[in-house]
This record gives sequence, C-alpha cells and structure tokens, in this order.
Amino acid sequence: MRFTKMHGAGNDYVYVACFDQPLPADPAELARQISHRRFGVGGDGLILIVPSDVADARMRMFNADGSESEMCGNGIRCVAKYVHDHQLASGSRLRIETGAGVLALDLALGADGKVAEVTVDMGAPRLEAPTIPTTLAKSGPVINHPLEIGGRRLEVTCVSMGNPHCVVFVEEATDDLVLGIGPLIESDPRFPKRTNVEFVEVVHRGEVRQRTWERGSGETWACGTGASAVCVAGVLTGRTDPEILNHLVGGDLRLRWDRQADRVWMTGGATEVFSGEWDEPAAG
Repeated sequence: MRFTKMHGAGNDYVYVACFDQPLPADPAELARQISHRRFGVGGDGLILIVPSDVADARMRMFNADGSESEMCGNGIRCVAKYVHDHQLASGSRLRIETGAGVLALDLALGADGKVAEVTVDMGAPRLEAPTIPTTLAKSGPVINHPLEIGGRRLEVTCVSMGNPHCVVFVEEATDDLVLGIGPLIESDPRFPKRTNVEFVEVVHRGEVRQRTWERGSGETWACGTGASAVCVAGVLTGRTDPEILNHLVGGDLRLRWDRQADRVWMTGGATEVFSGEWDEPAAG
C-alpha cells in the first residue's frame, strides 16, 4: 500500500490515496498501527483520499486510536494539496467531501506550481448545545459556562465545526491543563461523542496562542477545526476580534468569522514530507 506523510502546521497524518489502489480492509486498525510513532510511520492519524460522486475527492479521517472523525481542518488542506499536486483534479478551487459536508478550498500556488497555502471555507459554526453535542445546556449556546472537573473550576465555550470543541481561555496553557485536564474533558459524559479541547491564551484582540488536546489523538501540534472554533469562541466571549492570527505549536493559522454570512475561513500551509510503502497490517 502506497502512502504519503503530510502535515499542516505540524498536525501530521499518513495519507493514502485510493483512486488507483483499493481501500484498506480495516482502516481503524491500520490507523492504530501506521500512526504509532515508534512502531509505525508516525502521525496524529490516518486520512484516506477516495473518489467522490459530489466533489473532487472525499476525505475520511481516522484518529490515532482508530476512531473516525467528521473533519480535520489541517488534514483537508493537505488533501487539497495532494489532489492538486498529484493531478487528481485541476483548478485553483477544489471541493472536498467530508463527514461534515462538502467544503470549498482556494489554492495559492508557489513558484514551483505546487500548492503552498490553502484557504478553507469551514462553513457555519454550530452553537446550539444539542448539535455540538454537549449536555452542559439543554438548548441554546454554551458560552463562558462553568465546568468543574479534575479539582478545577473552568469557564468553557462550546462550538462545533462539524466536530465538537470545548474552548477554554486561560492565562497560561500549561502541561497540567493540556495533558492533565484535557483528557478528562475529552471523555467527560457531558460530551456524548467526546470532544476536542482547546486551551487558549489571548495575546491581544487579534492574536492568540492555542494548545489542543485532540479527541482520539492526544495533544496535537495544531488543529484547524479547533482554531476555527477558537475564532468563534473569542468573538462570542468578547475576547477577540472576528479576524485573528492563531499561533499553534506547529505553526500559524489565519482565521476569520464573518457573522453576517455565518462562515469561518481558515488559511494555512500544507506540506508533503515523504512517500513510501506499507505492508499489510499484522494480524491482531
């Protein structure tokens, strides 16, 4: 099986294009094996690039623990780069099918004719508690809501960008918070489908720093849907402007929430690292 390692702002996945090779027999098990950073290729998960009846390609994303997620903002930028650079589709705008719907992506090319940067229309944020989903409220948005967990009292704002996010604004995103409280929030029963968790420091109204505990993968160096959720949460809580620069561990993303159009746009890079071949997963 041929694969390509790619990353967006350090959020790295193993990509398998299934246009000219069959789908893996067990993608969840493959994700667990191939994502292992000592015994596999290493990555935050596995992304399959497959043909679509409604778009230029379809993205299926599996976390490192084998669970399948609806969307990945950094992953979809890399999918767009792969589809363009490997001539699976042409043009400066692509449409990619995901578990959160079909998204439009605008490509910026470098001097070599390959994709250097991608702007993604991330769609409309979902703010109603049942659609996120969270049981922190029966209805309506969850903004600056108190959450007692792990001996701490936090204020959280919940947003879905096709997948669930719990945003926590803090003075400092410490290891105690990210690595200690992050997994507790992820698996808390008040988030029925688990949740991604963002710990965010506000530099000023147009700039933030973010660390992410990602559902099914642990701490990742970037999260595009999470950065989009942070943009929305910053506006909802009055902490930031609708357009921000977000510094993630692995790089920067630019975000903009147009409240009138109710769309979030995300812009960032995409990098192809190397390609190789992977034998069939070992039994068991």
